[in-house]
Amino acid sequence: MKELIEHIAKALVDYPEKVEVNEVEGQQTSVIELKVAKEDLGKIIGKQGRTARAMRTILSAASTKLKKRAVLEILE
Repeated sequence: MKELIEHIAKALVDYPEKVEVNEVEGQQTSVIELKVAKEDLGKIIGKQGRTARAMRTILSAASTKLKKRAVLEILE
């Protein structure tokens, strides 16, 4: 899951070296924290949150296939 979000985020931003992805695993749910450069935050969120919503949808589909639950948190 972590690698999937990292790959997508690095493809979208201007500063891929500043992309940080951390995974916090719980009993049933994994929380994936995504941190990017301040200049790239708008690219990750997208117009009206469409890009962020799309990333969450992909993450949800991938985690469902693995019979787990994952949540994407975009940190500033």
